Amino acid sequence: MNKRFVKIGEAAELLGVSIETMRRWEKSGELVPDRKTRGGTRYYEIGKLLNAENNDYPTICYARVSSHDQKQDLDRQQELLEAYCAAKGWRTQTIRDLGSGMNYRNKGLQKLLEMILQKKMKRLVLTTKDRLLRFGSELIFSLCELQGIEIVIIHKGEQPSFEEELATDVLEIITIFSARLYGSRSKKNRKLMESLQQEADKIYERLEKSKKI
Repeated sequence: MNKRFVKIGEAAELLGVSIETMRRWEKSGELVPDRKTRGGTRYYEIGKLLNAENNDYPTICYARVSSHDQKQDLDRQQELLEAYCAAKGWRTQTIRDLGSGMNYRNKGLQKLLEMILQKKMKRLVLTTKDRLLRFGSELIFSLCELQGIEIVIIHKGEQPSFEEELATDVLEIITIFSARLYGSRSKKNRKLMESLQQEADKIYERLEKSKKI
């Protein structure tokens, strides 16, 4: 039977990863092309790719922050996750989200859920539990357990206090309401958002004072 080969773009699409990930796997020796022309064109045998897909699913690193001004923290999360997995020798793929932990429609989260339901991953790695969702993460963990997907949380230390969680939740609610009310010019909406922001600021001020005592 003749073997069928595909180029790197088709191979990446077949495995559900990016071309950059394919090249990284080649450098690490995890998945090398079966043929490579002098011009650098890579060819992969479909049979081997399907076998790799079925038996060697990647470890998924999930990183999330709530707002654009936290992008540096998002980058740090990704670096920590990938360094941790590299030390374990795990083949990884990183999913990033920039959005509220109370938003179940974040694109990255939707992609993660799809991979869990299709059992396209070996394990899920998070820096902390709340990076996944503010509420409902236990349900996703249960889905992973049913699918035989391992859960790894790097930092399981001291959890935030009730007041800290409340302050974070209030700010995330404000973010959601702001997005939904954006474009509305009514004074009533503006006053509502200003009031919510003031209450959130008060909570943070009390938290900062309590930490200094």
